[in-house]
Parts: sequence; C-alpha cells; structure tokens
Amino acid sequence: MATKTASKKTDLSHTRGNGYEGLKPSDARKLDELCRAYIAFLSVSKTEREAHDEAVRLLQARGFKDLEALIAAGTRLAAGDKVYRSCAGKTLAAAVIGRKPLERGLQVIGGHIDSPRIDVKQNPLYESGEMALLDTHYYGGIKHYQWVALPLALHGVFIKPDGRKIPIRVGEDPGDPVFCITDLLPHLAQDQMKKTMSDGIPGEGLDVVAGSVPCADKKRKERIKYRVLELLKEKYGLSESDFLSAELEFVPAGPAREAGFDRSMILAYGQDDKACAFPAIQALLDLPGTPEYTAAVLLCDKEEIGSLGATGMQSNFFENTVGEMVNLSGGTYSELTLKRALGASWMISADVNVLHDPLYPGVSELKNAALLNGGAVVTKFTGARGKSGANDANAEFVAEIRRIFDAAGVVYQSAELGKVDQGGGGTIAGYMARYGMNVIDCGVGVLSMHAPWELSGKLDVYMTYKGYLAFLKDARGGKK
Repeated sequence: MATKTASKKTDLSHTRGNGYEGLKPSDARKLDELCRAYIAFLSVSKTEREAHDEAVRLLQARGFKDLEALIAAGTRLAAGDKVYRSCAGKTLAAAVIGRKPLERGLQVIGGHIDSPRIDVKQNPLYESGEMALLDTHYYGGIKHYQWVALPLALHGVFIKPDGRKIPIRVGEDPGDPVFCITDLLPHLAQDQMKKTMSDGIPGEGLDVVAGSVPCADKKRKERIKYRVLELLKEKYGLSESDFLSAELEFVPAGPAREAGFDRSMILAYGQDDKACAFPAIQALLDLPGTPEYTAAVLLCDKEEIGSLGATGMQSNFFENTVGEMVNLSGGTYSELTLKRALGASWMISADVNVLHDPLYPGVSELKNAALLNGGAVVTKFTGARGKSGANDANAEFVAEIRRIFDAAGVVYQSAELGKVDQGGGGTIAGYMARYGMNVIDCGVGVLSMHAPWELSGKLDVYMTYKGYLAFLKDARGGKK
C-alpha cells in the first residue's frame, strides 16, 4: 500500500502523506487535464439519465458500437472491438474485448451514476398561501435541512402516452429561473430549533415553490396553480396528467467549481459517485491497444436506494450483457461458460469513501481514515458494526491491487468507513461478489458526502483514474 512508501530499503515502516509531495510534472499536467474534463462532466451530468447520455457520447466519439445493433445483426466480436450496452437510458455497460476468451474472466470497474436528490411526486402540483408548489419525495440518504433555502434546478423527462419524450432542464443557464424550498426565519423558529436535526424539517416539508402569479381567468379556482400549468403547456405542450409518467429531479443549481486558494479541490453536486464513474469511463477510453483480458466498465442506477429495479445492480443486466458478449465471441455459448466468465473476473467496485474531517474528528479512527489528496482510497471492507453487509475482499486480491498500483506509480491509501460502531455503509461490491469473482472497493474520498455540494481533492480523482487504467490494462501479473 502506498501513499508514501519508505524510500530506504532498510526502513520497514509505512507512512502516509500528501500526494502532491513528489508529484511528477507529467502527472501534474495530466491531473489538470483530467480534472478540467471531470468538472465539465459534473456540470452536464447531474442526473443518472444525463450521466448515461454523456458517457455514451464520449464512448461513441472513441469508436464504441452499440451492442444491441451487433446482436441484431449477428456480428461476431473479436479482440479489440469496443462495445457498449444501455439499460433504459440509466445504466450502462461498456467493454473493450480482450485477447483471452471471455471464459477466462474480465477486468471490471463498476460504479453508480445516481445521487441523492429531491424527486417530484406523480401528483405534485398544488396551490396554498398564494403560491404554487410541487410536492416531493426525497431520494437516497439526505439530511433534510441541507436542501432548504438554496437554489435548485429541475432536471428530468416527461413521457407522453404516445411515447414522445420531453426533456426538461430549468435552472442551469444564466437566464433561467431557479427554485427553492423555504425555511423558517430564526425569529419564528424557536419550536423548530428545539427538535433534533432529523426532525426539524420533515420529508413532507420539502416541497418546492414553483410560482406566485395567478392566471387571467378570474373564474378559475387555484389560479396560481393553473398559471403554472399554462406555462408548461406553452413551452412543453404538457398537461397536469403528464406528471403521472414523468421522472423529475430537483438538484442544486449551478456548475461544478474549483475550490480553495490553490484550486486543489472540486466542489460539486453528485460526486458520490461520479467522482469514480468519470475516472472509470475515462480509463476505458484511454486504454491503449487491445487488453489481455476484456476490460469493462459498468455505470449503474439505483445504488443510493438499494440497487433494486431493472436498472439497479441487483438486476441481471450485467450478467445478461456478458452473456451476449460470450455468445458473439465465437465458440459455443452455454450457461457454464457464462458462469466461468463471471467467476473468473476481477472487479473494482468504484465508489467513494469518506475523508477525515478535522471539524468532526470524533467519527474517524485516524490511522484507518482517508486523508484529502492522500490518493485513491482502497477499502477492503464496508458494512456496519461487525462488518455486517460487507464484501470484505480477501487478502490475496488486496495484494494483487497493491501490485498493480505500485507498478503504475499510483498514490493510494487504505481506509475504513468511519469508526467501528459509528455508522457504516455499502456499495455494489456484494452484488458482484455473488458470482465468485474477486471484488474490492476503491475510489475517491469525499467530504460532505450526500450534501447538495460535496468536496473532493483533484489529486485523489486523478490517482483513482490512474489506478483504474492500470487495473484495466493488467494482465494479472502474467499468471495463466
């Protein structure tokens, strides 16, 4: 393991430090280039649909072909072929076919592209107190109070019964209006402030103000609500019933930004888990030549709410996709061949870990906590309490990751998810490990995780990318 490995061969100790110490000029240039691209990705990919579409755009620009089209045409896959496959426009798998048969396993990096947010309900629009509001249902683990009194943008789609898809994105362009959830002023909040932080603002209290001007028809009831409907009709051709088949998400308005006097950090919404998803897809794009083992990246939906549903990691989407690739790769397809391919695979579960926060030191055990700009975070196990729900990678596979990262000059660190019995969490690692493949968590450390604005270190993002690229390139140490 190595953020800092002892320089003298006689020194047996292992120490950690800031990854900028000793950073090569070539790495510094690549770091700046990657992080500029990452900031741009964050700013246009706030929802899982947008992240999926942007990733597809990047893949197509590098020659990746839609696997569905190849399946329909019966096109055979050969070493070096680049393919991707989508699931409902929210989950994405992409791969570069390797020289070895798929039965020998894949090198897989899997992350997620959904993030905590405020979803709009199916019957949301109502009028009260001379305002039109949208009723909401929060998505994922959020602190309710963090989402009030800040500018929000509305992203999503309406799907008409005839199949037409109407995208909506309001609050991001400089001339756009924004939205907000109101809060009490301190003078009237005495009762509210006596409550716990989790109870001060209830989930049903996260409704968004959408308008305040009445329609011209004075005979109509709920004139302010109706004026909002008129505006939606004028701009998008929508009626109130179209909310029934819509997926609308309120997210913090505004682009990702550099942070700090030294610009060494990134402040943005959705870095859990796009801080890992973007380096993963970029590593696949930058993979040189034809890899020994098929290199694959999986970007999935629904991780923040349990990975259920057709686009979640608990579905069979990835398994089915590998099956399709096996079928198109020559030879005879069988369930046994598919199981062998999955069981022989190596995977990095690309998800974020928490960074040690000096403002809240009591939740970290410093020796085993990730440090800002200390490099990519390797997490042997997640879970809670007695490692409940953890994948807990075996030591042999951890050693393989050390070998790969050390050989590539990756700055990395090992960390847990907070103190024992303090909390905990999980990733998609367990859903992949069920196939018998080796799986370990590795990603970027983040401060203010699940808040509207999260903070990451540029060096950590870059070293995560560098580690992912080395992992996809690896020929498993020449092992047969």
